[in-house]
Amino acid sequence: MPTPAIFLTRVSSPEEKASARLLIESIQTFGGAMSGCPIWVFATEPQTEPCLDLAGSQVEVFPLPIPEALKHYPFGGKVLACARAEEKAPAEVQSLVWLDLECLVVQQPLLYDLGDEFDAALRPVHHRNVGLSPTEPLDAFWEGICHALGIQDVNLTVDSFIGSECLRAYFNTHGFSVRPGLGIFHRWNELFERLVCDKPFQETACRDEIHRIFLFQALLSALIASSVDQQRIRILPPTYNYPYNLHDRVLGGQRTAALNDLVTLTFEGRIIHPKAMTDIEIREPLRTWLETRAPAGQE
Repeated sequence: MPTPAIFLTRVSSPEEKASARLLIESIQTFGGAMSGCPIWVFATEPQTEPCLDLAGSQVEVFPLPIPEALKHYPFGGKVLACARAEEKAPAEVQSLVWLDLECLVVQQPLLYDLGDEFDAALRPVHHRNVGLSPTEPLDAFWEGICHALGIQDVNLTVDSFIGSECLRAYFNTHGFSVRPGLGIFHRWNELFERLVCDKPFQETACRDEIHRIFLFQALLSALIASSVDQQRIRILPPTYNYPYNLHDRVLGGQRTAALNDLVTLTFEGRIIHPKAMTDIEIREPLRTWLETRAPAGQE
């Protein structure tokens, strides 16, 4: 029987391994029709943090040595893990679904399954960060990305979730899905390594921390916008990748009342034990599930 989707994530520390276990269990418990999909964990520090105990009938663990050029660059391991997953994915796989470790699945995430209709599924960024409005001229950062891609500009636009700012295509990457047969992840990794090793680009466009941090995300956004037909990019609804870490900044009409109403969420630094989550309703069975699984240090 064809495997429509494979979930991906990566681990590099004991704390991250605990988060990976929670993420895996959330997929298996609340993933519905996708709860049985394979889950691939890429271990970027297999010697100091072995992850083979995460493996099971559904979960595979792959060692992922990081090249020296990427080792100290934010999110280099994430880019490389996606590229390696693309290489390993069987031909019948339609969707590679990346989920960061600070994500949870709380309803079946069916829209990550691209089927025959879509080639990528993503959310717009939560807020502007290094994004540019379509009326602004390209800065050195985006100009360098466009040059690497061989394009003049990024023509697709999205609206940020918080603030509803119109931006050149700039996607959130806590959770997203891409069709592996297109080679997008291979190209992403190739271009990312090239830009990381481009000394003039690094010394000008990436001289500050925020541009170094979000280079991987901006590059993937421009790559998808320029290589995938707009009609085949699924813009996911706000119930996907909901930023619980920014919950107090989400405007009333878009702010979710209950955690159970979401599909996937990112908590990025926030405590997720129900005793600490006093700003949002958590109904059963999710409440008890979190109470019994949240790390002890978060109670």
